Amino acid sequence: MKQERGTKQRFAVFTHHSTLLLIDRQRKTTYFIAQGRAIRWMIVLYTSLEDLIAENDRRYEEQMEPSTPEQDRLQRGYIALVQILPWLHEKLTVFDMDDAEDMLKKLKKGADAARGDDTSTLKDLVAAWVNQDFRPSHLLRPDEKQSRGFAHEVCGKLLCPAEWDWDNDRVKAGIRDRTSEYIMSENSWPRFLYENYSSNPSNLEHGLFKSKILVQAFKATFTSPSSAREAEGDGDGTDILENNRRAQRALSQVKVKMCVRFALSGVTSWRTMDGDFDYEMFWNNVVDFFENVPGPVAQHRVTQLLEWWTRKIFGRNHREDLTPDVVSQMSVTALADQRRVLEDAAYDSQ
Repeated sequence: MKQERGTKQRFAVFTHHSTLLLIDRQRKTTYFIAQGRAIRWMIVLYTSLEDLIAENDRRYEEQMEPSTPEQDRLQRGYIALVQILPWLHEKLTVFDMDDAEDMLKKLKKGADAARGDDTSTLKDLVAAWVNQDFRPSHLLRPDEKQSRGFAHEVCGKLLCPAEWDWDNDRVKAGIRDRTSEYIMSENSWPRFLYENYSSNPSNLEHGLFKSKILVQAFKATFTSPSSAREAEGDGDGTDILENNRRAQRALSQVKVKMCVRFALSGVTSWRTMDGDFDYEMFWNNVVDFFENVPGPVAQHRVTQLLEWWTRKIFGRNHREDLTPDVVSQMSVTALADQRRVLEDAAYDSQ
């Protein structure tokens, strides 16, 4: 009987410990998947986490030689990764190979789920925005993609490279017929990236990344779909970009450029290549615009562009201008002073 009770007790203890381990494993799985959703938003859209980690390891283990632009891009991605997920570096050092691979697998699962959710959401919203702002004769249906792309008059104009005139019938026909004279590739900036969807051939940087549809897409993805209705004025929040590296990284790589391009296209499922257009190389071009600048003058323009996005998304914040002298002129301070004067006068009259 005692032996039977002992066996039951040991089994109960074993079951309890197994349950705790299972709960802990499930909690870690949920945590890693949830944390992984930020990866496609603010770090990399295509590059694997393993490639980022391998590049960082290479720089520590090998004698440094001049790095390639691609290696520098990977290292910048790794730095952003550990900024967004500050616990990751420590986990990689203490986990064994199997646990590390399992963690990266769960992070990737969350990352890919977030990308799928965002592309699905923007597919519907972009259709509504195009219909509302351009009122095309053939309205876009939110539930289908086949009628979009260059076959659609408005989508074609927004996807048209900045260096070509979509209103020119010869250009339009060449693009639609996919002639060798008009190759749609990642080497062109599409018009949907530009303010008012129009570019200046002599200054192609002017207005780039300032379009209304980009602001709408960013708000819908990073704040809420309802906030995308107000894309014309400045936002009404705080100057988060100055204090939040996550938000700054999100703006500097703006994943929504890719998703908007996908939503305007006639491609029905997410993939790297759309004809001659390479989404991964296009992503690298966007990243390099912000992070691989030729010098301080260009960096100043990038900073100004990020400040523009700050105002558009989060509004203005001037708390640093609230000096003691300025505050002393405001009504709260003035009322406090008046109350003290009245109190002193009452006391003196007694």
